[in-house]
Amino acid sequence: MEDELDDEVDELESLRAERDEFRDRFMRAMAETENVRKRADRDRREAENYGGSKLARDMLPVFDNLKRAVDVITDEQREAQAALIEGIELTMRELLSVFGRHGIEVISPEIGDEFDPNMHEAMFEAAVPETKAGDIIQVMNVGFMIHDRLLRPAQVGVSSTPAS
Repeated sequence: MEDELDDEVDELESLRAERDEFRDRFMRAMAETENVRKRADRDRREAENYGGSKLARDMLPVFDNLKRAVDVITDEQREAQAALIEGIELTMRELLSVFGRHGIEVISPEIGDEFDPNMHEAMFEAAVPETKAGDIIQVMNVGFMIHDRLLRPAQVGVSSTPAS
C-alpha cells in the first residue's frame, strides 16, 4: 500500500514537472510570437517609410536640373517664354509636392548658417573675411531627408579660419 502511495506521489510529481515544462514552453512560444509580430510591424513601417528611397534618390537629379533651369532664367526670357517657364516652375512645384507626400523634405541651408556634418557635405573650405570657421559660404546643392533619414546631404562650401 505504501509502495502504491509512493508510486502515485512520484507520478504526481512527474506530471507536475511535465506541466511546468509545457507551461514554460508555452510562455516562451507566446513571447517569441509577440517578438515576431513586433519585428514584422517594424519591418512593415520601415518598408512603408523608406521603401521608396532608391526611387527618390534617382529623382533628385531631376529636381536639381529643374532648379538650375529656373535659376538661370533672365527677365527677358521670362517675358518671351512665359508659358514655357511657367510650365517648368509648375513641374518643379509638383515634384516637390510629390516628395512631400512621401515624407521627403528639402534641406536648404542658407549662407551664414553653421555647418552640420549630419546634414551637410563640405565640398570645399576657404578663408573668407568676416566669417567664422564652420560658416556656410556657398550652397551648391540642397539636400534631402526622407522621414528621419538623410537621403542626400546638402553640398556646401565652408569657411575656414579667416586669414589675417
